[in-house]
Parts: sequence; structure tokens; C-alpha cells
Amino acid sequence: MSAYVLAIDQGTTSSRALVFDASLTVRGAGQQEFTQHYPASGQVEHDPEEIWTTTLATAKTALSAAGIQAGSIAAIGITNQRETTIVWDRQTGQPVHRAIVWQDRRTAAVCRRLEDEGLGPVVSQKTGLRLDPYFSATKIAWLLDNVEGARAAAEAGRLAFGTVDTWLLYRLTGGRVHATDATNASRTALYDIRRGRWDEDLCAAFGVPMSMLPEVRSCNASFGTCENSLLGAAIPILGMAGDQQAATIGQACFAPGMLKATYGTGCFAMLNTGAEVVASRNRLLTTIAYDLDGVPTYALEGAIFIAGAAIQWLRDGLGVITSSSQTAALAAQADPGQQVLLVPAFVGLGAPYWEPEARGALFGMTRNTGPAELARAVLEANAFQTRDLLDAMRGDWSAADQTTLRVDGGMVANDLLLQILADTLDAPVERPHVQETTAMGAAWLAGAKAGVLPDQAGFAAMWQAERRFTPGSDKRLATEGYRRWQHAIEAVIGYARAERSTDAAN
Repeated sequence: MSAYVLAIDQGTTSSRALVFDASLTVRGAGQQEFTQHYPASGQVEHDPEEIWTTTLATAKTALSAAGIQAGSIAAIGITNQRETTIVWDRQTGQPVHRAIVWQDRRTAAVCRRLEDEGLGPVVSQKTGLRLDPYFSATKIAWLLDNVEGARAAAEAGRLAFGTVDTWLLYRLTGGRVHATDATNASRTALYDIRRGRWDEDLCAAFGVPMSMLPEVRSCNASFGTCENSLLGAAIPILGMAGDQQAATIGQACFAPGMLKATYGTGCFAMLNTGAEVVASRNRLLTTIAYDLDGVPTYALEGAIFIAGAAIQWLRDGLGVITSSSQTAALAAQADPGQQVLLVPAFVGLGAPYWEPEARGALFGMTRNTGPAELARAVLEANAFQTRDLLDAMRGDWSAADQTTLRVDGGMVANDLLLQILADTLDAPVERPHVQETTAMGAAWLAGAKAGVLPDQAGFAAMWQAERRFTPGSDKRLATEGYRRWQHAIEAVIGYARAERSTDAAN
């Protein structure tokens, strides 16, 4: 009997695959980093073919590490970096350009123009999103307008659009299935989250032909079958969700008021609001948390563009550490008398500020500032940014007032970060016993559909906290530290706006 589930977790900097057994224990895993392309300031691209080849390679590695054949896999679940945009030729299956990554800021001017034309409130009301380069719609339009012949080909029905989940599904099924799930669709700025369909008026406003768009299905739908030749068996693909929604599922945040935050390249906090579509008054996003059997559950989400990427900057940009694991020990050595503060707006500011042209800045440096103070500033910046999101959520929805934060992602192995987080938020922080929450969410979607994993209630009962961090060790962070953070944010945004005004005047 097939008793295993293969979870594909295609992220921003690496492709991963994990084999879970019926007890949700990881039996085998594979991971490969892939190339980050930076063609110009504020632009980030990936090679879609490299995304595909690394995904396939890691799936094979995971099977080998688990010591099983593909025929033992009951189902495949897919989770993916969201908003990253790929357009390909339906006849050849070849991408027309590199993928434009969710971090990319090249369409900022277009977003401002559309905002000035009055499109912003329409986008917000229908999609729960904002007019920002983060989302897929303006990325698609940029590709159609900047790749020779692309717009004519799209209008003739020859081009297909997909976020990374759709691209992988297309390749896994040998080009037979062009589909996505409701969570990924809800991140395009083209999908009406209340009506559950692509919106014709938004497609027209952004200049995206509807013929390019994939079919939208529930997260636990049947998405076709993996080609036998790829892994050695024809395996049904039964689950799909964007990475932050998959992590919400993996953290068993099924009840309204439950909150999770994932600390990877960026940080994304998601608050379950149940069947209620909560329109944010504090510049958060309203999105689909998951859709099971045609029934959507909604969420408030805050997006931080730079989280773990700031630690990568310490390692690769400054060379003050050689591995991410050194950050906690280094930060613990920081001079408590210094008040160094980092605003890591390397690719703009996300929620609740939405200033795409802001850039990073350091405040409070002295002649004695060194690597330890920079490492501490990176950790505190993650906590301050999370505080921004939680305060906004509390302002939008009263159920967030007494919430506990469940955390996951590569950064949460850092105990010092989680204690700083609890102190800054003045709220408990819980780290799960099983930290592969994103992949596990995808695995549960597929495995429950296949009948080899427990139902929603059974899965939630399996969740356990490995450690709970409570606030109180440093009250200064929640008061003085956060006040200084707010001043620094004002300075960074003010500088970006002043530069924009100067450029406009010239």
C-alpha cells in the first residue's frame, strides 16, 4: 500500500522535496540552491528551467534518501514561492523570459500611475491586495510589453501565465494541466476573492488577456498525475498552496484568531479570520488562507520583504559571519550601550508601509560599532517589523489582541531571536516540535485527500510546541527600542519620497 507523501517546497533561494510517512515523520529530503539574477537595481529574476530541474532533482534525492520507490508515494503536494511570475509558450513549453521574482520592484512607476488613475481602491476591494510591484499582475504586463512579440502572442492565445506552482504542475504533468489553487490565484491582483474567479475588469485594467490564466481549483483538489517517466511512477498530485498558506496549514492554524509567522528570505504573518473577509484599515492584505473542498477560509496577512535575507547580507555582503548559525552568538556579544538600528529595506518596504522605493539604512552607529552590533540590529529589525504587523492586525480585528504567535522558517532555530521577538511583541511565541511546517502543510493537503493522513481535526491534534518564549526579559525593546524604530522608518520613507519628488522635478 502507498503510505508516503512527497511534498515539493519550491522556495525563493532553493528547491526542496521531502518524503513524509503516515505519522508525518520526514523519511527523506533533498535540497538545492539555484541562481539569483539581479539584472538591475531593484530587479530580481530566476531561470524557470533551473527552478524545474532543481525541483525534479530534489524529488529524486528525497525518494532515494527515504529508501523507497516512487510507487510507494500515495500523492504529491506542492507549495511554492508566491507571486513570482512565469510566462511561457503553449506550443513549445519554453518560457519567454526569466521569471520575475516576488521581490522585484521594476513596476513601481506603473503601480503609482495606476494608483493615480484610481485603480487602487478597486484592486483592494476585489482582491484584498494593494497596487504594489509585489503582486503578479504588473509583472505579467511588463513581460508582455517588454519581450518582443509577447503581447501579440498572448492576445492570440499562444502564451500561458503561471506562478511557480502552475509552472511545476505544467511540467510534472507533461504539459497537460494548466491550473493553480485559490491561494496562489489570490496573490495575482487579478482574482476576486469573494466571488472566487478571475476578474475581467481587473485583467483589462492591467492589460492581461484572460486566455493566459490557469484554471483555479481548491487546495485539496485533484491536479492531475505526475508523468511516469519523471520519477518512475504515475503519482496523483492532490494538494497545492502558496508557501505562507501552506505554513499556516502546517502550523494547524485552523481556528479564527490563530496567527503564524514564517521567517525565511522574508517574513510573512498570517492571521486566520475564518469565513469573514476582514478589510484592513491598517494597510495589511486580505487574502485566502486556504480553500478546502470549495469552501474558502480568509486571513489578514502582513508581508516583510527582508528577514533572513538580512542575515545572508551579513554573511555574503559584509563577510562578518561565515554561516547563519553564528548570528545568535555574535549578537549576544553586542554592547548593550549602543543603539544601532537597521531598517532592512533592501527591496523596499512591505506592510504596513508599502514604500517600494525605500532602501536600507543604518542608524546610531559609532566608532565602536562592529559585527556584534550589526548582528543584534538584524535580529531586532525582524522583531520590530513583526511588531508593525501585529499592531496593525490588532487594529483591524479584535480577535488578534490575545493571540500567541506560532513561528517557523529557517531563522527560528535562533533562540535569541525568538526571545527578542516575545519581548518586542509583549506576546508569547511558540516554536513547533516539527519545524518543516510549509512542506508539512502541502503534504497534509495531498495526504489527507489520498486517505493516508488524518483529517483536519486529527492533524491539528498532532501539533506540539517544542518551546514557548514568554515576554519580560527586556521591556526596553517593547518601548524605547520600538519608538526608535518608528523614527527610523519615518526617516527612510521621508528620504525615498524626497528623492522621488526631486526626480519628478527634474
